[in-house]
Amino acid sequence: MKTYHLAVDLGATSGRTILASFDGEKVDMEELTRFKYPMLPLAGHLFWNLPYLYAEIINALKAAGEKLSAAGNTLSSIGIDTWGCDVAYFYADGTIAGLPYCYRDPHTAGAVEEFAKKMPKREVYEKTGIQFMDFNTLFQLDTLRRNGADVLDSCDKILWMPDALAYMLTGNAVTEYTVASTAEMLNPATGDLDTDILKALGLDRSKFGPMVQPGAVIGSITSQVQEATGLGAVPVVAVAGHDTASAVIGVPTPDENYAYLSCGTWSLLGIESPHAIINDRSYELNFTNEGGIDGATRFLKNICGLWIFERVRTEMGLQDADISALAASCLDSDCNSIINPDDPSFANPKSMVEAINEYCRVHGEAVPVTTADYVRVVYRSLAHRVGEMLALLKEMATAPIKRLHVIGGGSRNVHLMDMLAQETGLPVVAGPAECTALGNVLVQLRASGRAESLAEMRRVAINSTETKTFTPK
Repeated sequence: MKTYHLAVDLGATSGRTILASFDGEKVDMEELTRFKYPMLPLAGHLFWNLPYLYAEIINALKAAGEKLSAAGNTLSSIGIDTWGCDVAYFYADGTIAGLPYCYRDPHTAGAVEEFAKKMPKREVYEKTGIQFMDFNTLFQLDTLRRNGADVLDSCDKILWMPDALAYMLTGNAVTEYTVASTAEMLNPATGDLDTDILKALGLDRSKFGPMVQPGAVIGSITSQVQEATGLGAVPVVAVAGHDTASAVIGVPTPDENYAYLSCGTWSLLGIESPHAIINDRSYELNFTNEGGIDGATRFLKNICGLWIFERVRTEMGLQDADISALAASCLDSDCNSIINPDDPSFANPKSMVEAINEYCRVHGEAVPVTTADYVRVVYRSLAHRVGEMLALLKEMATAPIKRLHVIGGGSRNVHLMDMLAQETGLPVVAGPAECTALGNVLVQLRASGRAESLAEMRRVAINSTETKTFTPK
């Protein structure tokens, strides 16, 4: 008998909902809704429109209910995954205590060094194993504390984005392990938020929901949500709330001898390790240890991904151009300039084109001229950066890396995939593009008892996906 599950997958620029069915062997997925949510510029800061995201989920639940009931079927569960680091605040009555700050808000510039005055960076890394980035939750909260923000003390709950949306649907507050691990506040040795870090922030553990692992049922949608959507008491499952954690669960791999590259706005390159890798070398190279399923660690490096390409495309007025044709234009250029996608100048410049030009001028690289030049430079630079980081990852990996699995929307780009194969010297297995939604659904299946072990989930992933392999020349 088929079961039906709704995966809510929210990236850092757009979201979609996927209606999935499972027949006992494979998952079939159908996009139900898609929507965009630009950052909100307000009062000198950048925020997320949380009520809008919630409204889109309500709309998707209503659409799923109508579609399924017309065929005599019912929705079995809901799961939500989002980007990491950002949090929302709620009062004790469940209402929203202001809009969540966006991680691209510049108010955290220099926040790592500011917090180091309270706790040395090495101590923070030994506790958390997390890569230092100004926008990590730890530094967002410390920035608000230093700026005297009232919300930290006036709110009742601080919840990461997937947990915040689940709270709005169910009335139950939890802290899901994988998304909390992005915060640089979770101690993998204890499996909970670090006591000393919370003390340094002046926050009590009760401000956060109880820690849960992927596969836990948070609760059923409230009677108010049931009335708004026409659904019954559908359970909301704590999937791997961080989108990359969900994506890794969906990787169609038969063994552990691989690295993954989740390729979207961000490119996250890593491995699955049975334990956190926290040592002098990982600290020196600023690698990160994020939570995975069944106690695994996603040991990885955050790399700026297709954010630069998307900004260039928009700036050139090509946002409506055929994406495949635009990607193929890289073949019409012989510009061999390389930029470092992780250079701070590309974080959120007013003009991405001018930021690339200036970087090339400063570093003695040829300045791109044509659209094809910019596409080629961006793709080659991303592939080159992945190759550099993969070589370092191999030094610390717990198993031999024999291939690179590329998942997410970027896996559709055959030109980028070919460049990755050449730069890494490894076979590149591209796909599925919908790996995050698949991983989301697989954890919902675990919660329902239909694919309980990780081996079963990976078997279902292999059955449910098509991939293409690119080999180094």
